[in-house]
Amino acid sequence: MTQPDFSAALPWQLSERARKLTSSAIREILKITERPEVISFAGGLPAPATFPVEQMRVAAERILREDASAALQYSATEGYLPLREWIARRYSSGGAQIRASQVLITTGSQQALDLLGKVLICPGSPVLVETPTYLGALQSFSMYEPRYVQVPTDDDGLIVSALTPELTAGARLLYAQPNFQNPTGRRLPLARRKALAELAQHAAFPVIEDDPYGALDYAGEPLPTMLSMAPERIVHLGSFSKVLAPGLRIGYIIAPEALQFKLVQAKQATDLHTPSFTQRIVHEVVKDGFLDTHVPAIRALYRDQCAAMLAALERYMPAGVSWNRPEGGMFVWVSLPGSIDSMALLEEAVAHNVAFVPGGPFYASEAQASTLRLSFVTVPPAQIDDGVARLAKLIQARL
Repeated sequence: MTQPDFSAALPWQLSERARKLTSSAIREILKITERPEVISFAGGLPAPATFPVEQMRVAAERILREDASAALQYSATEGYLPLREWIARRYSSGGAQIRASQVLITTGSQQALDLLGKVLICPGSPVLVETPTYLGALQSFSMYEPRYVQVPTDDDGLIVSALTPELTAGARLLYAQPNFQNPTGRRLPLARRKALAELAQHAAFPVIEDDPYGALDYAGEPLPTMLSMAPERIVHLGSFSKVLAPGLRIGYIIAPEALQFKLVQAKQATDLHTPSFTQRIVHEVVKDGFLDTHVPAIRALYRDQCAAMLAALERYMPAGVSWNRPEGGMFVWVSLPGSIDSMALLEEAVAHNVAFVPGGPFYASEAQASTLRLSFVTVPPAQIDDGVARLAKLIQARL
């Protein structure tokens, strides 16, 4: 799907950085899938049915009634202190004691990635990423012109033993999603988490633990965070987008104070602070234990829709197509026979009113064109069955 370039029509000169910018492949595909007749497995969007609309309404009304002046005013760059304290308490487990001073509220976790890029990456410096990795991280870090170094993975995720001194030489950061990774849905086993946390204790670079999906394990049995194992050496990113609502744009970084100081300075130059009003809404909703009853309902919904997709894949996909069976999260990762290019397949699939995300853009280099990502959380089971059947028929025709 070719992206138009309007820069030639500008009467001004763009920066070299701006000339290199590209649009997110997912965002471009989502524009196509806005048609109601399209069955879209493309977007990594939470199901709107999970949004706690009534709780948000009540919280907003109470804040505007009792604390409107502060909620609508400029506030501290670090974020709303009661929310930062709530986050610190929630992550203080397993022997780790997280302080509110380690917590920075960001405008979504995507801003967290951008801030980390600003303060850690120089042009040409090595940045370690999983193979494949989150497209949004690549898009954000690429603004700062790193040299990506891909870390090998297998069905359990990042292979920690591959992080040799030769591979990691000069690295500015290691970016990882240990829980139900986007795009593969893989979860890093406990032994590898411990090994990576141990590596972080001695590494000359921070390990970034991006964890937007950790609460979405279908069995409700989360594995411990790497932050809990090495709280002064792991930089942890979290978000309320998947457990409350993405439109609030509330994320956070938990990091050692020395790094947090520079992140705060970078954020001051970016947007001064995350909106005061939405921070207060989130705190008002979560402060009395709401997530403890709300998140299990999200898990149950996603577990059932994941089961519907896996059953449809078993029912319709031809021999030679393989996929993972995620234990949580929002995605299924599909591998096609090597002769099939998923980008070309997408063009045909959209013509048949079904969409997905090709796997190639999730690779920092050496893209595997015969992969694709399916998201199941916004599609009802009957439509999942229909959409997978259509897709399987198109794949069969290419074999």
